[in-house]
Amino acid sequence: MKNYIAISFLLFAFYSNAQTVQSPSKQITLDFNLGENGKPTYSVIYKNKPVIVTSKLGIKLKEGGDLLDGFSIDSVGRLTINETWKPVLGEQSSIKNNCNQITIALSQKATGRKINIIFKAFDEGVAFRYEFPKQKNLNYFIISDEKSEFNLTGNHKTFWLPGDFDSQEYAYTESKLSEVNTDNIDKNNGINLKSIAGKYVIQSPLMMKSADGLYINIFEAAVVNYPLMHLDLVPNEFKLTSHLVPNAIGDKAYLQTPCVSPWRTIMISDDARDIVGSKMILNLNEPSKIEDTSWIKPMKYVGVWWEMHVGKSTWDFAGSQNAQNAADGKLIPTGKHGATTENTKHYIDFAAKNGFDGVLVEGWNVGWEDWFGNWKENVFDFTTPYPDFDLKAVNDYAKSKGVKMIMHHETSGSVANYERHLDRAMDLMKKYGYPAVKSGYVGRIIPRGEFHDGQTMVNHFNYVAQRMAENKLMVNSHESSRPTGYSRTYPNYIAAEAARGNEFNAWSNGNPPMHETILPFTRLLGGPMDYTPGIFEIKMSFYDKTKTAQVHTTLAKQLALYVTMYSPLQMAADLPENYEKYADAFQFIKDVAVDWQDSKYLEAEPGDYLTVARKDKKSENWFLGAVSDENPRNTEIKLDFLSPNKKYKAIIYQDGKTAHWEKNPINYEIKTMTVTSKSKLKLVLAAGGGAAVSFQPIN
Repeated sequence: MKNYIAISFLLFAFYSNAQTVQSPSKQITLDFNLGENGKPTYSVIYKNKPVIVTSKLGIKLKEGGDLLDGFSIDSVGRLTINETWKPVLGEQSSIKNNCNQITIALSQKATGRKINIIFKAFDEGVAFRYEFPKQKNLNYFIISDEKSEFNLTGNHKTFWLPGDFDSQEYAYTESKLSEVNTDNIDKNNGINLKSIAGKYVIQSPLMMKSADGLYINIFEAAVVNYPLMHLDLVPNEFKLTSHLVPNAIGDKAYLQTPCVSPWRTIMISDDARDIVGSKMILNLNEPSKIEDTSWIKPMKYVGVWWEMHVGKSTWDFAGSQNAQNAADGKLIPTGKHGATTENTKHYIDFAAKNGFDGVLVEGWNVGWEDWFGNWKENVFDFTTPYPDFDLKAVNDYAKSKGVKMIMHHETSGSVANYERHLDRAMDLMKKYGYPAVKSGYVGRIIPRGEFHDGQTMVNHFNYVAQRMAENKLMVNSHESSRPTGYSRTYPNYIAAEAARGNEFNAWSNGNPPMHETILPFTRLLGGPMDYTPGIFEIKMSFYDKTKTAQVHTTLAKQLALYVTMYSPLQMAADLPENYEKYADAFQFIKDVAVDWQDSKYLEAEPGDYLTVARKDKKSENWFLGAVSDENPRNTEIKLDFLSPNKKYKAIIYQDGKTAHWEKNPINYEIKTMTVTSKSKLKLVLAAGGGAAVSFQPIN
């Protein structure tokens, strides 16, 4: 509900080259200046501390001159926004959007071209974008580069990923800005396709902390018809410049006026909770374009997936797990194929017994024998099942048990092939009542030469969300470009991966214990993540004594991730028999909600720890998750978020006395106590550990 929007325009014949906009709290000030030779610049101050020092703005065009200098100010418009809106699914039932905005309308005397730069100042940061009005001297145009600078004030501690145009599936490196060098990261990390742009190119979102305790995050919002922004770093000068992902021939973006760039965002606070809890990225996206959203539902699911990662079964029918060489002639099954009718029924039974909404099945369709690594265009048709997977029988059985099936579309990067088959694939989903699809984009992109993060692929991911919405279907993309809040505009874009997920723990050097303490400050700012938590058999030697891979958490931390890693689509990723073995711990996964009335970030420090409490949207139940990095941690939590004058049964799932992510990860204990809003809860987190708590009102 909009409270008010007040608009005022300054109507003067002369406009000062210096303009200022402040956040509603007045703690953040953004200064714009038209400097020497009409070059637009800006700077940002937080509580009288400089955060961004004088930084240039501008766009380079492929033809007809650049939009970098020679500007004068035509007009200045000011706007205050103070509204609330209700997300379809989310961390809270309503979101406040409060900021002050200034629009600087510029004209370039030499070319007669016009460009507007729009700044917004929120209490947790600032944002700016370029707006290209409809005009005679600029119609169709090609961006060759964007020169948005973010000049920092010091050698901040930084959590960074290499600027890879095809993958975000790296573990974060924690270092000083001066120590950033992509040559030094471990390349033997389980990532098959690497397209790192340079030694000093890093990804956004970029999370930092200054020596004097300021938390700074540089990101972007509302990436539509534009490539993603990476960042060029001058390490010893602490200067960052936007680095747009090119297309196959080196251009960055093809646009036509009127149009806008994405928002460039800078979050700032002396309290890390303000960053991780911010809804600024969502607020910078357009409202939902879906009128009837009643069919968009949160889901908790299980599936035929983890068993392939641990080697129990295979995606392909033949059972070779060789994705690059199809056998000649008729495929002969070995009995290791996971996506069989009978195995799927086993998962359906487990889902129905334990109150889960859906079952995902990967490897159900023909093509898995020869799909990866050869830039092959025609692989999957997304409609033809293997001989041992009876689509109708599976779906009839699921329907009889009150369980929904979740479709799987692995494109193998052949996007052209997927778009050709998309309507037929959606028709199949609707025929059998699939409400959602998990899509995958492993490998090099076709059209050949395009990157996952380029304009072409951004448009594809958004297009699929739009087409799915027209068919009342939800989508969960994996190996996609990272989300930038588009789930507000198309809330059927229910989740995405776009980061290093839990599966890397099954067969690579894994995700370090600090990984899950960083993701909420980075990847999750742009939208919910399908991280696939809930692994109970931590060590892969359980399946094969020669294996050394393992999940780098305790079991209790896997439970906590259901609260700390927000998603309205949550998977209980382990095998049914492993949950049955640890049924007491599994109870938390059965109980935990996936859609929320309210969320409270109680403790936060990127790379170290995070504690979050959330209230179920459909009940008075609260859930708490606390996670730590490789260090053990003791903490005491005030429970003042609970409703006053009520008693709650608190069920605490915590690390046992000898728990350790590497040495003893399955050591946990469960205790129950009665608490109120005046209580304090002591939590003991092991190294790589966590705690999960459910709070149920006592009648």
